[in-house]
Amino acid sequence: MADQLSYLFCTRTSKVLAEKIAQYYGKELGKINFQEFSDGEFEPVLDESVRGGRVFLIGSTFPPADNLLELLLMIDAAKRASAKSITVVLPYFGLARQDRKDKPRAPIGAKLVANLLTAAGATRIMTMDLHADQIQGFFEIPVDHLYASSIFVDYIRNLNLDNLTIASPDMGGAKRAKNYAGHLGADVVIAYKERKKANVIEKKCSLSEML
Repeated sequence: MADQLSYLFCTRTSKVLAEKIAQYYGKELGKINFQEFSDGEFEPVLDESVRGGRVFLIGSTFPPADNLLELLLMIDAAKRASAKSITVVLPYFGLARQDRKDKPRAPIGAKLVANLLTAAGATRIMTMDLHADQIQGFFEIPVDHLYASSIFVDYIRNLNLDNLTIASPDMGGAKRAKNYAGHLGADVVIAYKERKKANVIEKKCSLSEML
């Protein structure tokens, strides 16, 4: 039976997923009153008391930036409402690709987001399939990093494919591809690519072509 002192809320962009989570958990989603102003500003207000309770906020932070801001405001609202704990569930961790300084004067967006979530009042993070595992280290609060492989491996296995090969589009995905291949008893192909700028691939070849 669900803990009576647990509360589930979600951002507007994650409502469909949040409703399914709430259904499995056996709780209804908490009500939020969204007030929008003429200049585009908005204010999410938790419409029920969460004092002393465990609050779970579900929301992805993909663009536009308003999605991140909405989540931050909800965290702040829960903190100021005296919630005992605030677990932020991030199905999609926005700005995760900016996980290192790969050029002079570049920001590390993933670290900035981690700082913002913590400063707003989050006490725990749940997310999945981060762009890089190292992002977990950007947080000073506990992080539960989940993997979709637990779902996809069974699905792929049930396809009964012959000569199955798992391919990674770049070196960054090599570890994940190797993990899938290990579960499925398949070979692994790793592609190599070069970019002159973001989202534009200049050169791409398989690892076998490089050797």
